[in-house]
Amino acid sequence: MQLHAGNPAPDFEALDQDGNLIRLADLRGQKIALYFYPKDDTPGCTAQACNLRDHREELTAKNVQVLGVSVDGEKSHKKFALKYELPFPLLVDTDKKIVEAYGVWQEKSMYGRKYMGTMRTTFLIDEQGVIEKIIEKVDTKNHAAQLL
Repeated sequence: MQLHAGNPAPDFEALDQDGNLIRLADLRGQKIALYFYPKDDTPGCTAQACNLRDHREELTAKNVQVLGVSVDGEKSHKKFALKYELPFPLLVDTDKKIVEAYGVWQEKSMYGRKYMGTMRTTFLIDEQGVIEKIIEKVDTKNHAAQLL
């Protein structure tokens, strides 16, 4: 199913890099920037995470809570978060339930080889749990500006 602005955001629960259970339903009342990224500690993903980190105050001022999601495990997320001092949860989705619910687990192609992977996409979810905006063309170095 293809999600669009105006659709209810699919609910989920997942552990973050510190083993905390995060449930979307528990975050009602604040905006959520749910960003999906392909892999911890790769150039584009690092640029994106650090841009969100560097603009955390502006995002917080707009009541936006950032949540990152990739199919990497807790240990990988922890290492990534510590290395770059990321102040927001990175959700573990090794079973691919969240990426599939949001439709971002898709066929990709690199050097002519086809494989399944996470499409870099961000969902801005409003205080009531409705998708307000979907950013498919993510500017990794200026992602906070796209959200604000």
